[in-house]
Amino acid sequence: MMKSFTPLAFIVFVLLSMAAHPQKPVKYALVIHGGAGNITPANLPAEKAAQYEAKLTEVLRHGDSILRAGGTSLDAVEACVRMMEDSPLFNAGKGAVFTAEGKNELDAAIMDGKTGMAGAVAGVTTIRNPISAARAVMEKSEHVMLSGKGAEAFAAEKGLEIVSPDYFYTPERWASYLKAKANADSISALDKKHGTVGCVAVDSYGNLAAATSTGAMMMKKYGRIGDSPIIGAGTFADNGTCAVSATGHGEFFIRNVIAYDVATLMKYKGLTLAKAANEVVMVKLKTQGGVGGIIAVDRNGNVAMPFNSQGMFRGYIKSGGEMKVAMFGEK
Repeated sequence: MMKSFTPLAFIVFVLLSMAAHPQKPVKYALVIHGGAGNITPANLPAEKAAQYEAKLTEVLRHGDSILRAGGTSLDAVEACVRMMEDSPLFNAGKGAVFTAEGKNELDAAIMDGKTGMAGAVAGVTTIRNPISAARAVMEKSEHVMLSGKGAEAFAAEKGLEIVSPDYFYTPERWASYLKAKANADSISALDKKHGTVGCVAVDSYGNLAAATSTGAMMMKKYGRIGDSPIIGAGTFADNGTCAVSATGHGEFFIRNVIAYDVATLMKYKGLTLAKAANEVVMVKLKTQGGVGGIIAVDRNGNVAMPFNSQGMFRGYIKSGGEMKVAMFGEK
């Protein structure tokens, strides 16, 4: 005959079982960036800086709410990038910079570190949230990257929000375009680069994800595509190493497959996330004259946010409540 537990005996049994099989602490971390470049207190008025700080904080808290509720890193990075695409403060989605023809052409990519699956769109002009289109390419097509009209047709077919190209216009970006057009001969490649947005995360299940979205380079010509939608260059995630999102002068990031390079230094050389990220951004890129930065996270919640420009809009939040938002270079 099976013996029955008394309430007290049952409680003791449960406590002993928990002691014998302790639960692994739930950890997650999320990192965002809003572009790197000539970001200094001298050229960013205090009122504008406060707007950026408030938006970055809002995005971090939104991502935190998703991960804290048990959401996946993939859901969190998409949601955070969507919020930045919808904000005219950043060069992604609404508020994107203009091409030489006076148009907004958008790129985005997303990657799942658990499965190695990835999706991207490039040169789109009517998809409100390119990052969601990138995820649809990853999950609902047999391809990795779709571009232009084909990507737009696919997004419409999958029920994503399609808008008029005028939706992305903002007076501030248009004024910058007119100024750049009038001084086309004197504006440098760095001045043309107005950043990108991105998010990387590790969830409580230990899975990594990365997402990046951009309006690309101001005054770009000939349908130029930068690093953001190119897997391994501007976006990469692998559970075995890290998740990376990049921002900066895309040509350098493409030639050096920067996002993947960080992961390979960890995988083959055994470098920590911080050392690998620093090696790539502060040594390799800087030596070549490539300006920009990255955000990265590994499965243990370690965070890296190196940049070799004057500033980078950035921030992170962790499951323990630790949070940081920054814009300028640190002493």
